[in-house]
Amino acid sequence: MKLESQPGHIDQIKQTNAGVVYRLIDLYGPISRIELSRLAQLAPASITKIVREMLDAHLVQETEFQEPGSRGRPAIGLILDTLAWHYLAVRLHHGALTLTLRDLSSRALVEETSPLPDEAQQPLLTSLIDRVDAFFMRHQRKLERLTAIAITLPGLINAASGVVHRLPGYQVQDMPLGDTLAQRTGVPVFVQHDISAWTLAESLFGASRGAQDVIQIVIDDTVGAGVISGGQLLHKSGRALVEIGHTQIDPYGQQCYCGNHGCLETVASTGSLLALAAQRLATQPDSVLHQQPLTLESLCLAARQGDRLARDAIAGVGHHVGRMLAMMVNIFNPQHILIGSPLNQAAEVLFPAVSSTIRQQALPAYSESIQLAPTEFHEPGTLGAAALIKDALYSGYLLVKLLQG
Repeated sequence: MKLESQPGHIDQIKQTNAGVVYRLIDLYGPISRIELSRLAQLAPASITKIVREMLDAHLVQETEFQEPGSRGRPAIGLILDTLAWHYLAVRLHHGALTLTLRDLSSRALVEETSPLPDEAQQPLLTSLIDRVDAFFMRHQRKLERLTAIAITLPGLINAASGVVHRLPGYQVQDMPLGDTLAQRTGVPVFVQHDISAWTLAESLFGASRGAQDVIQIVIDDTVGAGVISGGQLLHKSGRALVEIGHTQIDPYGQQCYCGNHGCLETVASTGSLLALAAQRLATQPDSVLHQQPLTLESLCLAARQGDRLARDAIAGVGHHVGRMLAMMVNIFNPQHILIGSPLNQAAEVLFPAVSSTIRQQALPAYSESIQLAPTEFHEPGTLGAAALIKDALYSGYLLVKLLQG
């Protein structure tokens, strides 16, 4: 081993150990140092040193608590100290910008949502920086110590560099969002695709909490997926979105906006679903959908009421998605599959179609015990950004920066 590589290796161990201790205090606090040592599998002396640094930085605090089964004096336990540590959670979605000031417990303190059109006279990056500056000015009395900024958005993103290569609905090419905001504010900035961040939020706060291997698919205007493998977001430091929407399932299908033909998105997105339903309406005069405007809500309601057109159209989406998921099941062998979609309003139609197709086409040993469920959050808002911060604390990366001041 080269001598110059040792400090980096040692620093990584310290970072990992600090993250493990912080996570255990978050999950099990109040918790004693002895119990921390046991769960973290670290020597008592190591626990003492890590905890002392966290106490000095006001990241944890001591409190009395009664241990289970004990009738003696209360023990001294550790809990997180989160109130004076704030971060900004940002989401850019469907032409709107949401800014949420949160503390390290993920509690929202103040939130604002405003339109963010593609303004040709002002670059998007400039507009974003102006909005963030104005938000901090308006709420400076509530702002304690700013620790980080986390941003989620659609498009083609490199999470490691913080560069947004392309963004639907905006004239964006290779926008250095992470570096620019970090230089402007002096704090770490995390950038991630909104579907990947939503997947992480479900694993930390929602329906897949505690699961080690999860596939989450989002069916909306676009179709994408996030994967949790071994408890970690797959490729979280790169391009974490699994681009299933642009996987070809029919070489003779219609052309997708990506240039390919027969992509999953051309038959499974909500836009393609509504187009298909409108086309079939002409041949099915008995459908209740003739009596109302055709929307996702009316389509799902009609499906729940037994309308054949609506049920067949939604089930068709389920079968297409199920075929893609069957391949992913064979690769990742997940415990859970989550579906986040407005079509969950007709889950009694969508889910059986997805489930039956997976069981028909995936390996039985992998598919038999899979739990298929809706996401807990219908609309994650800035919880995806909150999950990025929580994950950065648990990994120790952000935690070490806070300990260093």
